Amino acid sequence: MIQIGVDFGGTKIEAAALNSEGTFLARIRAPNPGSYDAALRTVQGLVQQAESMAGAQGTVGIGTPGSISPRTRLMRNANSVWLNGRDLNADLSAALKRPVRIANDANCLALSEVVDGAAAGSKVAFAVVLGTGCGGGLVVNQQLVEGANGIGGEWGHIPLPNPQGDEQTAPLCWCGHHGCLEMWISGSGLERDYQSTHGEKRSAEEVIGLMRDGDEQARASFHRYSDRLARALATVCNIVDPDTIVFGGGLSNVSELFTALPETIGSYVFSDAWATKLVAARWGDSSGVRGAARLWPIQ
Repeated sequence: MIQIGVDFGGTKIEAAALNSEGTFLARIRAPNPGSYDAALRTVQGLVQQAESMAGAQGTVGIGTPGSISPRTRLMRNANSVWLNGRDLNADLSAALKRPVRIANDANCLALSEVVDGAAAGSKVAFAVVLGTGCGGGLVVNQQLVEGANGIGGEWGHIPLPNPQGDEQTAPLCWCGHHGCLEMWISGSGLERDYQSTHGEKRSAEEVIGLMRDGDEQARASFHRYSDRLARALATVCNIVDPDTIVFGGGLSNVSELFTALPETIGSYVFSDAWATKLVAARWGDSSGVRGAARLWPIQ
């Protein structure tokens, strides 16, 4: 039996087929159409194509933004808001004519990297996705921790710890609350900091490029960003004390973070010693689809 994973991204949907050793047998992508019924058809078509390429039918796991409510069984908390309130599990199961398993995309990253990635061997691993938003996933003893309410690891919508200076004026998050981590430590948060302090709109990639070229304004924005990220991760460490923190998303490619963060996180952690490993995801942008496939046990 093969495993099919589907990564439900904001701009694209990816499907992949894996064998029991974790080797890709197929990997295909299509644009996310941005509406519910069309997205169901896209997933159905991608799964069919992946199975045709792999030459076998498989189990199907789906990584999505947001999560399924344990009370209503409907999607909630997705920044692709047209997913919210929908019975995605039932609708995809009907479309694919088999049961599916669904988990938050950051949880899928965490599971992928613990199974055979950069966090392999960790007893407690926390995965962070630093991209347009800010996701988190927690794996303990090889098992996803989704929690009693299905929000385990959902750190993006807690407030920024220990706000300083102009951080007291907390921006409004899309979730309806003010000052969420997602507004500060996502790629969008870096962009917002640069624009608000220097009056010029730049992408996160441009800010990083300017910093590397020695631009003082970009360096200042990056310093504030890494300090905010350190405060946020120190809070996670004070609660679950992970062996490994694994980074995904676009900002996981910024090598300077892995230099700047350890000392700063350690200064905020409530301990006389701090030795958690900080690592980039081994599987990069493949981690989400691999973790989705691994929502089913390897046969």
